[in-house]
Amino acid sequence: MPTSPLYRDRAQAGEALAEKLGQEASIDPHTLVLALPRGGVPIGFKIAQALHAELDVFLVRKLGVPGHEELAMGAIASGGFRVLNDALIAELGISSQVVAAVTAREQEAIEQREHLYRKNQPAIPIHRRAVILVDDGAATGASMRAAAQAVRAQEPRSITVALPVASRQACYEFWRYVDEVTCAATPDPFYAVGAWYDNFAQVTDAEVQDLLHRASHARVA
Repeated sequence: MPTSPLYRDRAQAGEALAEKLGQEASIDPHTLVLALPRGGVPIGFKIAQALHAELDVFLVRKLGVPGHEELAMGAIASGGFRVLNDALIAELGISSQVVAAVTAREQEAIEQREHLYRKNQPAIPIHRRAVILVDDGAATGASMRAAAQAVRAQEPRSITVALPVASRQACYEFWRYVDEVTCAATPDPFYAVGAWYDNFAQVTDAEVQDLLHRASHARVA
């Protein structure tokens, strides 16, 4: 395991990542920070503060193989976008009806979370915006890749993936899906995302709501 963590907590990681992003995104007044909840929201909040950008959540849910839910046969994201691992589905003989049922269940979970976080407010439009996708880290990067593909389908002006810590392989693979990749640290061996934080306590729904509320009011002010 690592001899010492890289970050005290997610807030400090967000500040460090915002500094690394520098001025490139801040020159665009229409930059939109999209955070993967829940862990990515404290990161995104600090970046949005530093860049004077808007902040919103972007949800991704894994489509687990029935009976082996830890094994992903695909993923869905905000906006109804879905990516499937067709090779795995064919190999395991999973029917289209089963895929549809799992998709419907996870889509319902996304819609419930979006309502919880946004109340009755619509998602901030992505079209022709410079988007920064953030999370608190990435080991395999599967969720972030699904998010990037879903965002791309909404025709942003550009997409940047920004992470405080990630495996080298994940950062390398992101380049297939986005315009820019900023990984503040790529330790090797990687272990796990939480290993690089002194405090990696779970972010609560209430914290997500509070940070989104504060970000929205800061922009209005």
